[in-house]
Amino acid sequence: MSIEMLLALPTLLPLGGAAFALLLRHHVRVQLWLTILTLAAILAVSLVLAFHIADVGTMVLQIGTWTPQLGIVLVADRLTALMLVISSAVTLAVLIYSSAQAVSESSDKAPVAVFHPTYLVLVAGVSNAFLAGDLFNLYVSFEILLAASYVLLTVGGSASRIRAATTYVIVSLISSVIFLVGVAAVYAAVGTVNMALAAVRLDQLPDGTRMALELVLLLAFAIKAAIFPLSAWLPDSYPTAPAPVTAVFAGLLTKVGIYAIIRLETLLFPYSQLENLLLAAAGLSLVVGILGAVAQTDLKRVLSFTLVSHMGFMLFGIGMSTRLAMASTVFYVAHHITVQSTLFLAAGLIERRGGTTNLARLGGLAKTAPLIAILFLIPAMNLAGIPPMSGFIGKVGLVEAGIENGTAASWTLVGVSVLTSLLTLYAIAKVWNRAFWQSPPEDMASDPAPIPKVMHGATMALVGLSLVFTFAAGPLLSFADDAAVSIMDRSPYVSAVLGDQAAGDLVYRIDDDGGRVVER
Repeated sequence: MSIEMLLALPTLLPLGGAAFALLLRHHVRVQLWLTILTLAAILAVSLVLAFHIADVGTMVLQIGTWTPQLGIVLVADRLTALMLVISSAVTLAVLIYSSAQAVSESSDKAPVAVFHPTYLVLVAGVSNAFLAGDLFNLYVSFEILLAASYVLLTVGGSASRIRAATTYVIVSLISSVIFLVGVAAVYAAVGTVNMALAAVRLDQLPDGTRMALELVLLLAFAIKAAIFPLSAWLPDSYPTAPAPVTAVFAGLLTKVGIYAIIRLETLLFPYSQLENLLLAAAGLSLVVGILGAVAQTDLKRVLSFTLVSHMGFMLFGIGMSTRLAMASTVFYVAHHITVQSTLFLAAGLIERRGGTTNLARLGGLAKTAPLIAILFLIPAMNLAGIPPMSGFIGKVGLVEAGIENGTAASWTLVGVSVLTSLLTLYAIAKVWNRAFWQSPPEDMASDPAPIPKVMHGATMALVGLSLVFTFAAGPLLSFADDAAVSIMDRSPYVSAVLGDQAAGDLVYRIDDDGGRVVER
């Protein structure tokens, strides 16, 4: 078996595991171990692929004997490899965390046995989205992960979860319809949905046609990534779900949307005329999101609004279209997946210890639950960008790229980024003061249920993973820089899928200095 065959495993393993887990629905403990082993295998495969891709470059797997223009193509470059490793590590840690928590709060009220197969289907959708080499397969990936997310959001069946899931379903269906229209429009314009071939042919289209196609796809992906003003659904949908589900959603699902935007703006439309639109959306996401976080009194809603805000940092880097900006974005996306997931797991620990996430009804946790305090404080400071943590490193890279870019919009975003970081620190400080320092209210649970050690352990593992981005920042930034060069140049991607001759037909390339995309 050639090593390229490994590209199919991050999708096939969880789908096969889901099928077996469903057959074992009457044996929840066996289901759990099967799911853990499946996710561990995906992590191992992802690591093998990452090391191989770092040595040889982009890998391609043609499914069946179809040509790339007609068949399903799986493609993995450095960006894909990084996303697979981080997502598989996070999903494994969250699954272990959930094993100690009754995800549905009561096995008598909800079919707990459906959680593990649905979780594996979600993982399959996320993995396939990162590997998809054509737009229709990417659309199918989104539908797979969204179908699974509908089930996970409603685990427990409470009225609040049903209402939140209804909003999520409606918004997701709208974005899916827009995405499907975009796929059809691209096919009508260039005669293919293969992204490598479409990249070559889209370069030849008139500017107006290219812009229209880009706008449709960007709209669909911006909804999925919760970019303001298309983000109103997120703060109402995520906080009602159980902590493990929210951690995966916040850490991964919005990043799949960002990943799609990166491919859109670097592979399909590298010489975008929408730079100012992207930067404006980034700025609004940064400001509106963090102002929303500051105004909240519930911990989960604070974290949900900071998620919206920090999507703006990633869009800021994408909009500048330079090598430094893209490298910083790749690094920041991977960092944020781990940090945001860790914070929601810590929020689950706080809720279990204090009985609520309402900050007005919490207090004194620094004294009564010092381990939880530490597990929250480290990723919270990382999110705020306190030196020398990875959040600070990623933000400094984006600010440096903005200054280097030198446009009025970039300078404005530099200022907004600094302000957002300060307000993020303020929001985190408010949470810390109310939940950990202030005296506990009289109605706070004085004899809480014990927290299983495995929940602490899984959260500690993700805290450790988030710190890897600080202690190994040098190698990771170098990897992110190589990934940025690869995805912006496009030639390695197109050559791997279609051959060197097709890559030579690309009109736009990355230059040798600032990393801007220029015409050949």
